[in-house]
Amino acid sequence: MPLHLIKLAVGSSGIESFDAWIKDVKAGRDTMDHVTRSYPKRHTEILPGGSLYWIIKGVIMLRTPIEAFEQVRGPDGIERCRIVFKPKYTIVRPVPRRAFQGWRYFEAADAPPDMPKSAGAGELSTKMRKELAELGLL
Repeated sequence: MPLHLIKLAVGSSGIESFDAWIKDVKAGRDTMDHVTRSYPKRHTEILPGGSLYWIIKGVIMLRTPIEAFEQVRGPDGIERCRIVFKPKYTIVRPVPRRAFQGWRYFEAADAPPDMPKSAGAGELSTKMRKELAELGLL
């Protein structure tokens, strides 16, 4: 089972705004990316098959499959890591999670399962998903 990464979706207020962000940024591209300061030392455990799990409003809500890691140099001359992923996401069972800076490794055993499409997961508001997750009902 692959290792994953987990990170805050800063500026996203819910699945709807995350979806809008993807549509805005995609602009015809087949992949998207997120640049971060640190290159994962355990990248070989993440690829192939790892995902980037996103925390929105204190709840793990989605994941995007990671395609690649690329070393890039910023305009300030500092080496960074570009995490490349497909511009699609999968809604997962919501799990409350505290905020942190940057990204963290996320063991496959701790990763929430994908929500079945028949569960109507996309129809619930972010607030409702968070409340149901905190009650252990979703």
